Amino acid sequence: MSNLPLATFEKILKASKQGIRVSDKATKEFIGAIDSIAKEIASEASTLAEHANRKTIMDSDVKLAVRKFMEKK
Repeated sequence: MSNLPLATFEKILKASKQGIRVSDKATKEFIGAIDSIAKEIASEASTLAEHANRKTIMDSDVKLAVRKFMEKK
């Protein structure tokens, strides 16, 4: 579960359509999905940094990890 407040994710969901309401359960489900995606991208970015013999994840690692994640869809 993310350390970010529920309200942050609720705002993201509400921004998808004007006037939409969002239940607490929907917000928590959304957080779970985002958390899972973020962990997968972070793991891939870490692998890319290691492959480049670095101990630091760079923005290019994250960008490539996101691209790889999106291609899997």
